[in-house]
Amino acid sequence: MNIEPKMLSVAPMMDWTTRHARNFLRLCNPHARLYTEMVTTQALVYGDVSRHLRFEAEEHPIALQLGGSDIKDLVHCTKLAEDWGYDEVNLNVGCPSDRVQQGRIGACLMAEPAHVAEALAAMQAAVKIPVTVKHRIGIDGLEHYDDMLNFVDTVAAQGCTHFIVHARIAILAGLSPKENRDVPPLRYTDVYRLKQERPQLTIEINGGIKTVDEIVGHWQHTDGVMIGREAYQNPYLLVEAQKLWGVGELPSRMDVLRAYLPFVERELAAGTPLNQITRHILGLFQGVPGGRRYRQVLSTQAHLPGAGLDVLIAAAAATGIAL
Repeated sequence: MNIEPKMLSVAPMMDWTTRHARNFLRLCNPHARLYTEMVTTQALVYGDVSRHLRFEAEEHPIALQLGGSDIKDLVHCTKLAEDWGYDEVNLNVGCPSDRVQQGRIGACLMAEPAHVAEALAAMQAAVKIPVTVKHRIGIDGLEHYDDMLNFVDTVAAQGCTHFIVHARIAILAGLSPKENRDVPPLRYTDVYRLKQERPQLTIEINGGIKTVDEIVGHWQHTDGVMIGREAYQNPYLLVEAQKLWGVGELPSRMDVLRAYLPFVERELAAGTPLNQITRHILGLFQGVPGGRRYRQVLSTQAHLPGAGLDVLIAAAAATGIAL
């Protein structure tokens, strides 16, 4: 494709973008920026820092997404991220779940733009790596474009220049987190307009993007595209997106799986149950012959006691191609 590549990233997704998933997704695309699951500041202040922040060198470029609102804690955790070698810290102002709202985390912070601006300014001042924010186009009672623009302008006035915008509002009263991923309509034009009216800012778009052609289309209007569930459920999309960087012959699905084997073997040797690793690769053969059987083998056998590499080999064989 004759197009100048822009930014491509894989969204932070709770229970999905774990270390095991990120290692696999990196094999699918060497250019995409990977994001961790949201890690709360409380988990890092009071919990096992190594468990939450550990990652492999191969995962670069990688960003840590933080959830929190206490400025002192956010600064502390941002410094931890830099110390651990992350390439970026991202503040979550988009998660709509009741649990995070109770902790003053996520999309509810869109109602507090001045506080978000103060927090991001303090985080930026504490480190040399970029600090970004991911937010919705609105929430209950703040659903219009001008409401989002006020949020962005308030935050940008304190020095933040990189905004990742999920092109749906979050309805905090009445919809579940799952419903908030589908029910509110996508309003891509709001994000396009934001980039047009604030050209000095870096604007990435997120929400419902499923094909390489859609990535290219959004690149025409924004600085980057963030892929969410589709990257997890159909990870070969990321392989296909390598065409945008001029890659000629793409690795096959089986090539990607073969490349993942050394990591699987290391994790098994370290005592990680097979299903914790393979649950992230169930979608690799989506839409191709043998894909359903591949998923069935992994789904029914990877969790069994003692399950090892033989299960993965059997699942691959179900596609009709030897691993």
